[in-house]
Parts: sequence; structure tokens; C-alpha cells
Amino acid sequence: MPAMRRFDVCNGDADGLCALRQWRGEFPADAQLVTGLKREIALLQRVPAEAADEVLVCDIALERNRDALLRLLACGARVRWFDHHAAGEVPRHAGLEAHLDFSPDMCSSLLVDHELHGRQRSWALVGAYGDEMTEVADRLAAGSGFDAAQRAALRRLGRTINYNAYGEQPSDPLIHPADLYALMARHADPFALLDAEPVIGSIERQRGDDLARAQGIAPAWDGDSARVVVLPDAPWSRRVGGTLANALGEAAPRQAQAVLRARPGGGYLVSVRAPRASPHGAQALCAAFGGSGRAAAAGIDRLPEAELGRFIERFSRSRWVG
Repeated sequence: MPAMRRFDVCNGDADGLCALRQWRGEFPADAQLVTGLKREIALLQRVPAEAADEVLVCDIALERNRDALLRLLACGARVRWFDHHAAGEVPRHAGLEAHLDFSPDMCSSLLVDHELHGRQRSWALVGAYGDEMTEVADRLAAGSGFDAAQRAALRRLGRTINYNAYGEQPSDPLIHPADLYALMARHADPFALLDAEPVIGSIERQRGDDLARAQGIAPAWDGDSARVVVLPDAPWSRRVGGTLANALGEAAPRQAQAVLRARPGGGYLVSVRAPRASPHGAQALCAAFGGSGRAAAAGIDRLPEAELGRFIERFSRSRWVG
């Protein structure tokens, strides 16, 4: 009988990498890592698991991986899943252990944190900060004894790791998320990572440069309740779209944000953020145009150029309520 194998599958953003880092910090094991850039969501199809193999999934939408999940369960693999994105109907199967929560104040890192009873909390906080859950993370961090300087460092690291996941081509980020996770795995806590790995500072500087460039572009549409920014296609814009949407939302918490980036083959890639004062409705809006995500933040992989006007009209009229 072949030896049992393990596969770790996660989104390449801060929430996905930190959720996995928590679990493997508590339960070390040799596992094959399957990850990618932030919008590489259909990752489970890359997993060649067979009977008795174990698959850990963090921060990947079940709805986008349903067929691959059913294939793994049918062949006898065991799957443990942590996620907060829209899942659709969750399969009932003895081989699936699903930890799913779709509330706007939850992310995958916090789901793992709850399961581990806070034993890897510093990594959970990095994931939550990276997922722009600043108020939730601040409360949890303060209650766990992290002082203001420590909270600021964890927030900076979370945003930096999250920024590194954006892009469309493997060469867009400064370091591939799989290689960044290998650096994270070397260190017991995030503070040691910050002290030892100069690439974190390099990513942070790149983030600042890209964000300053993006903030110099005038909105294509701007109103009291919503704003639309359209970026050209370039390596810097492929990296900065989600970060720009988050920064604009932080500066105007009652305004929804949509950041579009022209795609080389036509159409737009879209990042949507519901108003921080009312973080609901982003997933529903994007789903109407073939996208996905969660209540507070969602996206559309390809919005046809002919749909741009209809998207802006619907976006500008949206009511951001739960």
C-alpha cells in the first residue's frame, strides 16, 4: 500500500498563508504545498491525492473547487477545510471536515485560531490584518497582550504579505507566495520573520511606490457613496489593484470602492470593497457579473468592456446593507 501523503492548499495572500502557518506551527508535517497568486482560486484540481491521503485547505472558496473536492472525497482522501468565502452547498461526506464562517468579521486565519484556541495567535493576527480586518484584529491583539508597537508591526507585515499575492503573471510579485511561505515557515513567530528576512522590507517599499503611482490616477466616477478607478495594464497595476481598493476604503469608510484594471485581451479585472461602515453586498454585486468573493470584498475576473457602463451604474446605485 502506498504511503499516506499530505497536501497543503492555500491562497497566496496573507490570510491563506497565515492560516496554513498556524496549523503547521501546531502540527508540523511534511506536506506538498499548493498555492499561487491571489486570484488563483481553483487550486484543488492541482492536487493528485488518492485514498487515505490528507488535504488541508485554507482560504480557498469551496464553490470554485467543488468538482475537484468531490473527486478527492470519492477516491478516499480526507479533507480539512478552513474558509470564509461563499461556498454554495457544502457536501456532506465523512471525509470532509469543513470549518466555514461567512460573517464579515471572520477570516480563515481567525477560523484556524479558534480551532487552535489561540496557540499561534501572532500569525492569526498577521492574517487578519492582511485581510483588512483591522478593528477585529486590534481588539483580539489588545486582549492577547500585544502592545501598540507590536500591533503596528503585525499590521505592517500582514499588509505586506497580502500585497505580495497580487499579480497576474508569476513575475509580477517580488517573490512567489510559495517561496514567501518557505521563509515564514523558518520562524516561530512573525517578529522573528521581520527581523531576519530583508525581502519583507523590499516588498513593503515596492508596495509604497506602486500605491503612490495608483493614487495619482483620477477616478473614472466618484460620488458620495461609491468611487470607480480604472488602471492601465502594467506590472505595477497588476500588483496594486486590491491594495488601492483597501487604501481608498480606509480613507473613506462610508464609500464603496471599485478598482478596475484593463486586461491585455480586453475587458477588466475588478476589485470591489463594500463601505467599511457597512461591509455587506460586495459578493452579491460581483456575482451578478460572474464574480465571487465575500460580503466585504469581492472581485470579477473578467468584466467585458461592453458591460462597463452597466457595472458602474449598478455599483453606484447599490445599497450596502446586510
